[in-house]
Formats: sequence, C-alpha cells, structure tokens
Amino acid sequence: MNFFFAALGVLGVASSGPLIAATLGATSVSALAIAFWRNAIGAAVMASLTLIREPGQFRRITGREFRWSMLAAVALALHFACFITSLQLTSVAAATALVCLQSAWIAVFQLFRGVRHRWQVLLGLGIAFGGVAAITGFDMGSSPQALAGDLLAVAGGALAGLYTLAGGKARQSMTTGTYTTLCYGMCAALVAVIAVVGGQPLGGFEPAGWLGIAAITVCAQLVGHTAFNHLLATMSPLLVSMIILLEIPGAALLAAVFLHETLPAGTYAGLGLILAGLAVVVLGQRSSKGPRRGRRGSARQEDPPSERLAGLGTD
Repeated sequence: MNFFFAALGVLGVASSGPLIAATLGATSVSALAIAFWRNAIGAAVMASLTLIREPGQFRRITGREFRWSMLAAVALALHFACFITSLQLTSVAAATALVCLQSAWIAVFQLFRGVRHRWQVLLGLGIAFGGVAAITGFDMGSSPQALAGDLLAVAGGALAGLYTLAGGKARQSMTTGTYTTLCYGMCAALVAVIAVVGGQPLGGFEPAGWLGIAAITVCAQLVGHTAFNHLLATMSPLLVSMIILLEIPGAALLAAVFLHETLPAGTYAGLGLILAGLAVVVLGQRSSKGPRRGRRGSARQEDPPSERLAGLGTD
C-alpha cells in the first residue's frame, strides 16, 4: 500500500509543471490565477475536513502559530509566483529541477542559523549547485528568456525552503489540517492582492482554463500532497524526501511525452547532478539513531522533519 501512495504522490507532484505549462500555453489563465485557485480550493478542502474532525482547533491558534504560518504563507505565495512564471520562460524539466533545490536551500539556511552539517551535506550542496550552473549555462546560450526563467526557478526553490522551515516551526504545535488551512488561506489572499496590483485576472477564463486549474489543484495540491502526508505517518521523513526527488525526472519525462519538449544534451547532465546532489544532502542530514540526551540525561524529543532534512516538494 505504501508503494501505491508513493507512486501516486510522485505522479501528483511531477504532473504540476507539465500541467501548469500546458494550461498557461493553451488558455488565457494567468500564472497568479493558478496560484490563487489551487491554494484557495486547498484551504477550503482542508478547512472542511478539519471542521468535521476537530471543530475546536481554529479557536486554539496562538499568536506564535499565526506568525509562523503567516511567514510560511508569504514565502509560499512568492514561491508560486516565481515558479509558475518560470514555466512560461524556460523548460519544465529545468524549472522543476531548479525549484527542487529547496532541499539544498534548507541546508544553506541552517548553516546561517549555526547548524553544523556533516561533510556529506556540503559535498551534496556543491554537486547540486554544479547542476544549477550547468543548466543555467546552457540556457544562457539558448536565450535570455530561458535564463530569466531559470533564475526565477532558483528563487522559487529558496522561497520553498523558507516556507518549509517556517511551516516546521508552526507545525510543532499545530495539526496538519489547521496549519494547511491557515497557510493556504493566507497564501491565496496574498496572491489575490498581488494579482489585483499586477492586473492579472483571477476569473473569466474559458472552460479549458478552468479544467486546467481543476487538474492542477486535484493532481498536485490534493492528490500529490495528501499522498505524501499519508506516507509521513508510516514511513521515515528521510525515505519520503528521497521519493519526492523522483519529481525531477518525472516532470521531465511527462513534459517530453505530452509537451514534446526537447532539451540541450548538457541539460540532462545538470539534471543528473542536481538529483545526485540532493540525494547526498538528504543522506548527509540523517539523524543519529535514537533520541538525543539532554543535560540531565533525559531523552529529548527529536527536531521536526523540516529542521532535520530536506523539505517536501511544494509544487
């Protein structure tokens, strides 16, 4: 059964890039409209489930939880704005690979916070960013537009890392349903404001556009993320994060089959370097087995997954 949910989760998140690219290319749907509706619908679904199961959860949200959720929502909104826009400028494979650097960005942010990583993590960071240099180098030669898309995808990955770390802080004391409802809801509201200021419509699309938004929301937001959330209850976060790395080749394969994308030969080497580097980073962040001991010899609860290893995909 775990294999089934893992396959479902990979297909869900891997379909995000190709579905977004296809919707943006064939309809009048705007990038921010996709970000708004997938978060708004996701928040509505999670709120409904939470109200049915634990109706009193929302009354117990503290100021600390709200602040961390707000930071996560702002990072998520900017992440979607960068990533979805990048899919209009560069290839699905390149954008997905670069945005999946969120795992490496989390390690970088932890370095600035004083966390000492194993040498494997630093090696993995070097390999992954070498893959970034390879992809952006080839796209620089192809067109300035593709390079701009690559840079937006890199920024989207950094923002996804920030979103994961902030969410980890909030979820130390919040249920998944409460946190996702609050975070997705605030993210949708922020995206709506950005869309109004930027003059991007959030409605009035043709039926094909609404069908694309529905497919993205169901496949990537609900099916993909729900499958991985289920796996976190039955599998180690390390193994789940390794499975999510399959989003990179999965998105490239789906884009090649359904969108007929062709990439420079060197880009495949960059994809391979990023995948290898992220794998090394995740393995290097493996916590020692057993709980850590505090000063008085008592077992101390392990850090949350977002503090220990690469975060889950957010696409």
